Amino acid sequence: MGIVIKQSFINTLILFLGFAIGGVNVLFLFTHFLQEDYFGLITFLLSTAIIILPLLVFGMQHTIIKFYSSYKSRQDQDSFLISTLVLPLLVIIPVGFIGSILYESISSWLSVENPMIKSYTYLIFIVAVFMGYFEVFYSWTKVQFKSVFGSFVKEIFARICTTFLLFAVYFGWLTNEQFIYAVVIVYGVRMLIMKLYAFYVYKPKLIFKIPENLKEILSFSSYIIVAGSASSILLEIDKFMIPQMEQIAQVAYYSVGVYIASVIAIPTRAMQQITSPITAKDMNENRIGEVGDLYKKTSLNLLIIGGLLFLLINCNIREVYSLIGKPEFSNGIWIVFIISLAKLVELGLGTGNAILVNSKYYKIYFYFSIAMALSVIFLNKWFIHLIGINGAALATLVVVALYSLVKVAYINAKMNIMPFNKQTIKIIIIISAVFLIFNFWSFNFHPFLNIVANSCLIIVVYSIIVKKFKVSEELSDFIINFVRKK
Repeated sequence: MGIVIKQSFINTLILFLGFAIGGVNVLFLFTHFLQEDYFGLITFLLSTAIIILPLLVFGMQHTIIKFYSSYKSRQDQDSFLISTLVLPLLVIIPVGFIGSILYESISSWLSVENPMIKSYTYLIFIVAVFMGYFEVFYSWTKVQFKSVFGSFVKEIFARICTTFLLFAVYFGWLTNEQFIYAVVIVYGVRMLIMKLYAFYVYKPKLIFKIPENLKEILSFSSYIIVAGSASSILLEIDKFMIPQMEQIAQVAYYSVGVYIASVIAIPTRAMQQITSPITAKDMNENRIGEVGDLYKKTSLNLLIIGGLLFLLINCNIREVYSLIGKPEFSNGIWIVFIISLAKLVELGLGTGNAILVNSKYYKIYFYFSIAMALSVIFLNKWFIHLIGINGAALATLVVVALYSLVKVAYINAKMNIMPFNKQTIKIIIIISAVFLIFNFWSFNFHPFLNIVANSCLIIVVYSIIVKKFKVSEELSDFIINFVRKK
């Protein structure tokens, strides 16, 4: 766990910094500098690009993680990496050609409820290609266990650029329309930076050799394309469907709530950068004991850290919306609670998804993902119709909770490893108790001072309880050692 905790901790700091910059953008700059319709539009474009991203890059970002460590010679590794750059073109070129022919029909369908979408539809494809190749080059560095720089570029670079672009809109240097195009350029530059770093970390020789296990690679990639798209649908379909049923400004309100809640996902996103290749390596070497040990530790430690973030967010959420200063956005308070609960459930899964994807049972991940995608589409349509944008959040929670339990049961049945134990029950009780106490606690200060005072109190109380009940000795020892080094 040494390299896992070290790089995960650094990645977590990067993610927190990225989320802090993004928080300023989403909560204050987007809401005050950009028209709400354009805020909703850029969110829609990026979310839709994420949905089609796995298809365009042929799932190569996951294929690299799974197969790279199985090659023993440098020649085989190099030819494999080169092939991961070429194979996506077999999808991108035909899809781009077909899309250009059917562009009028596609753009008209997407813009029925909100006509402004039509003029920008083609940007979805361009951004998806930029995002896709970024992830491919990022995976190159992950398999070399060099995830920190990629995390920095992914989480901070685009957000800092967006900050400058928003100020450019505020000062009149850019129009709302020009801002949309500028964001697309930022994603293109981000991809180029990641490419240069990937070749710096490991530059393969230009070997055009068909991998001997090409059939297995294509089979895995085919499943992962659909599974990856389905996973993206789970995360992004709400922002795609809301403009089809509501005014596009509602996406802006929804996105603010989701962004706030997504802070809880920082620890797992940070840890996945390093645990995914380690899990793949252990699975390739059939070391199920090590896989199970990592499974348990990540589940517990992520729940502890995520639980604290859950409390800090939801016990201060009213003050946060007061600071935003736009009453129409406060409709997202329930969205924050529901999505943050869904994120907490995901944390409890630990490395479960990595285990499924990198095991011989990877095909079941495909079926789970398809079932989740279809379920969330159905529930979104139903719940949004019933209760508006809160329904989109509820659909996500129901699907995440149900299928997380199914995945845990499946992994246990096939490999006899389980992420939960009595410590899991302890941390769930602690989180619930602290939430019930502090959710009704409030200082009568300025909202910002309320957040600071309340947060300090929550951190102290939560930390003392977790330490007293010895929920995770490993996490406690790591924090103590880190503080002593400082």
